[in-house]
Amino acid sequence: MNRKAAIIGGGVIGGGWAARFLLNGWDVGVFDPDPEAERKIAAVMSNARAALPALSDVPMPPEGKLTFHGTIGEAVEGAEYVQESVSERIELKHKVYAQLQQANPGVLIGSSTSGFKASDLQKGSPAPQNIIVAHPFNPVYLLPLSEVSGSDRNPVEVVEKTVQIMKDIGMFPLVIRHEIDAFIGNRFLEAVWREALWMLKDGIATTEEIDEAIRMGFGLRWGQMGLFETYRIAGGEAGMRHFMAQFGPALKWPWTKLMDVPEFNEELVDLVANQSDAQSGMYTIRELERIRDRNLVGFLRSLKDRNWGAGKVLKEHDERRAAAFLAQMQTGLDTSAKPAPLVMWQGQVLPGWIDYNGHMTESRYLFACSETVDNFLRMIGAGMDYVEAGHSYYAAETHIRHLAEAKLGDQIRGELQMISADEKRFRHSVRLMVGDTCVATVEQLYLHVDMKVGKSVPAAPEVWKKLETLANAHAELPMPDGAGRAVGQKKG
Repeated sequence: MNRKAAIIGGGVIGGGWAARFLLNGWDVGVFDPDPEAERKIAAVMSNARAALPALSDVPMPPEGKLTFHGTIGEAVEGAEYVQESVSERIELKHKVYAQLQQANPGVLIGSSTSGFKASDLQKGSPAPQNIIVAHPFNPVYLLPLSEVSGSDRNPVEVVEKTVQIMKDIGMFPLVIRHEIDAFIGNRFLEAVWREALWMLKDGIATTEEIDEAIRMGFGLRWGQMGLFETYRIAGGEAGMRHFMAQFGPALKWPWTKLMDVPEFNEELVDLVANQSDAQSGMYTIRELERIRDRNLVGFLRSLKDRNWGAGKVLKEHDERRAAAFLAQMQTGLDTSAKPAPLVMWQGQVLPGWIDYNGHMTESRYLFACSETVDNFLRMIGAGMDYVEAGHSYYAAETHIRHLAEAKLGDQIRGELQMISADEKRFRHSVRLMVGDTCVATVEQLYLHVDMKVGKSVPAAPEVWKKLETLANAHAELPMPDGAGRAVGQKKG
């Protein structure tokens, strides 16, 4: 049975939370009186389904069930967690919390508020300990940061539970040490926003020029190293102390207007809006969202390949889900169950995987097969620990058949069937499936090798036992389609 979260408020942020929970296998109940809520969340879900799976290198769980409800009480029924994302009006939030806690006493409530402290949110509540801040950044389904901020009325176990739920859906929970308005991220954004408005108002730069200064320069550095690590490098070999000594005096120079706020009037609004229209008005908001998501996926995957920054969060989330997936797949070794090919990998065709025809390139079919077999080897106990101990399975022969085209965004799964096995080798067939369509089959022969002497030797007894169990079970299955065919051999 799936875990359930309730989403109260289905706007951009609420829809992003719904997508984040749903795509991580949670059921989600939504309450939003807006008659357009279902349409708006459907649009967010469409973007999320195209983007979030592209960050994962292990199977995504089956998508949870999304339901919409006419009352808060119906939405929160059976939920273990609530994410409140209603408008930034404290009296509205208090009203929502009262209804939530009446309908589901003891439920944990996280708020998406951009600035209210937890102590503000908790006022008047019969159970203030169960209300806490979990502030995300848009798009919630891609950006991992969740600023978790409680008050002295939140016991440690409530903070820890919130942190664990955030980790369970692949987020990075940053616990704020002390209550502060707007938390950490938004205070930085407010400072940069004020400076940008002054430069715009004073005619120093346009909206486009300000954005170029960020995305062509320090924004790229901040995305992977943040502020202090970036400045540490700027200090050269002497490090942060040298940087502080060199640039510290600039703190007294009149560079900024952070303490001043430009007058917020129609003239300023028109200035910003007109320049923004000229800069980006040729794109719809949905087009801009998709452009943003594709760029973020590329950036985040690069960080993931290097196990750095936000990419490290993605990699760790993959590892946790991979362990759970492989544990689940152990049922494939259960001889009491009806034998069937094992689903050992699931993935999405990424932008970097396609060729000039818009189809998945040949090398990626073999990559998908390799991921399928690697998961299988881990399952039988022949993973990296086994390799480090000096033994490994080597692919000796490979025969691939391309049967259909996989396209950008397609979800592929790798199904492995054992054909034969002994102590020194095994032969298998992998089917790469898009829905019910087999896009390729890959037949391979693997040899078990002692890496120190470079010769084929029997596998370790515990590995061979699992392999033999599966081979005996799969012996009852029909021979995989195309098995044993030679290259160019006619059908029939």
